[in-house]
Amino acid sequence: MTMIKTVGIRAGMLPVAVLALLVTGCGTERAGAGADRATSRTPVATPSTPVESPCPGESPTSAPPAAATTTPAVPPVDHYAENHGFMVPFPLHGKQRCEGLQVVGRVQKALEPLRKRGDFAPESTRTALTGLGYPAGQVSSYQNGSTGVGFLIDAFPLCVEGTMDVGSTKAEAFGGYPDHSGCDRPSGGH
Repeated sequence: MTMIKTVGIRAGMLPVAVLALLVTGCGTERAGAGADRATSRTPVATPSTPVESPCPGESPTSAPPAAATTTPAVPPVDHYAENHGFMVPFPLHGKQRCEGLQVVGRVQKALEPLRKRGDFAPESTRTALTGLGYPAGQVSSYQNGSTGVGFLIDAFPLCVEGTMDVGSTKAEAFGGYPDHSGCDRPSGGH
């Protein structure tokens, strides 16, 4: 019976020992100790931002500025950006960005005659875009308001989305979405 009591005491000592270790800390340096001495640290890898060079036909000043790599000092409280990050398209960089700019130019040039005529029928827009060589299965168009049309070219990994109305034809190239293969905007995250 003495054996059982000893085992019980030893088992009860373990949580006390762990608590004592946590309270005292497990390092040997104290706050402020060694503050005068230089420490050698291994550099931490930071995410790199691609350097964008101008594409053919683009002036050096029109290349988009590199995205800032700083993080906000205070994280957002509502986590909106975190929860909706799956809906933010990937930007294009380097050669893909140049290809995207060329496609956007071709799309705008193909749709401009329709815009000038006031032809905002989704069928006309789709016909103009398939005339650029995209298969019908990769092009979708839809009515966007009463005087406009929206379109999407799904040539993944190069995606082109835009709108056309009385005032302008807008198009943007991007590289798809996170957690989703394809160019259509996902409706739900992971």
